[in-house]
Amino acid sequence: MIKKDVIIVGGGAAGFFAAINIAEQNPDLKVAILERAKAGLAKVKVSGGGRCNVTHAEFTPSELVQNYPRGEKELLGPFHQFMTGDTIAWFEERGVELKIEDDGRMFPVSNSSQTIIDCFLSEAEKHQVDVFYNYAVKSIENQDDEFHIETSEGSFSSNKILIATGSNPKIWKLLENLGHTVSQPVPSLFTFNIKDERIQDIPGVVASHVEVKVLGTDLWSEGPLLITHWGMSAPSILKLSAFGALELAKRDYKFQIEINFIKQSFEDCLEVLKALKKELAKKTVFKSTQFDLPKRLWHKLVLASNMVEETRWADLNKAQLEALASQLTKAIFNVEGKSTFKEEFVTAGGVNLKEINFKTFESKRIKNLYFAGEVLNIDAITGGFNFQNAWTGAFIAARDIAKSF
Repeated sequence: MIKKDVIIVGGGAAGFFAAINIAEQNPDLKVAILERAKAGLAKVKVSGGGRCNVTHAEFTPSELVQNYPRGEKELLGPFHQFMTGDTIAWFEERGVELKIEDDGRMFPVSNSSQTIIDCFLSEAEKHQVDVFYNYAVKSIENQDDEFHIETSEGSFSSNKILIATGSNPKIWKLLENLGHTVSQPVPSLFTFNIKDERIQDIPGVVASHVEVKVLGTDLWSEGPLLITHWGMSAPSILKLSAFGALELAKRDYKFQIEINFIKQSFEDCLEVLKALKKELAKKTVFKSTQFDLPKRLWHKLVLASNMVEETRWADLNKAQLEALASQLTKAIFNVEGKSTFKEEFVTAGGVNLKEINFKTFESKRIKNLYFAGEVLNIDAITGGFNFQNAWTGAFIAARDIAKSF
């Protein structure tokens, strides 16, 4: 049996961040990471399309927490302890400079996730953190204030343990056996599968500012909307998928959405169209794109409003004007399923937050057992927020572990 002072289960972002901070703050400790895969940091590698969306440029805790469908209340205190600015400083102190993009996402200046991976690996080596790859955890037992861990490759014991495995059903089962409660996981970040003539054959088209509602619920969001080969994506859809994760799962991902493509009321839109009927009388509606919409999307919505390509503004009747106003401000689409958002699979679910002390990220039920990242029932919308949760939890847990010996 291999004896360590602290064992981190999970060689992802939260696991490496915690291990490095523990070893740095208390160099006398023997710290090890157990990773089931042949290489760690897989999620870091694919994040942000391979660029690693490290965090988000939101520097007010009360604003930052609003991006977490689950964990908003619990993270407010922790974000006052370790925040976005602390994350930026941590990486810059280790030679990794970050940049802010127009939408607030933050990436390494190198535009490569390998920069973050190399930073973690070199820091782990520098602080003598042992990393065991291909060590899948089979069981965790707590005996006489010591943890015994059986893996696929051997046994370990430690005084303290931190779980940073992300959304891992096998680990959740082990934690239930230890006495924790786990909320049933459901997908959180996903795109909508929609088959509809109005969006067929125009993948890649982006409507910059839309409002989307899920009919029959209070769910709504706004932001860019991307038309894809299989339906719809981009922030407006991904926000809905995150905040509506539980509700949409109940509906088996079959529901209706209403889209306002121009963020105007039906009545205001109708008045604009009536004015255009006079102003552009001799022109065809099809070729007269309005409201800053992408041309291909405008064409689709015009044809869906009982018109043909040759229809002129002057020839529009009341029904056609109202049909176009309706397509622009309250177009209804049937969603018939979901698709995972790239490789960045996020779930709603995990260890019950009431069982965690958020001043230390230690279990309230089992002394010396800590958590960080998505193993907890915390998840966020896309944009670097899930990583910020990982950094914050890992740092606070590491600080408490390091000073407790």
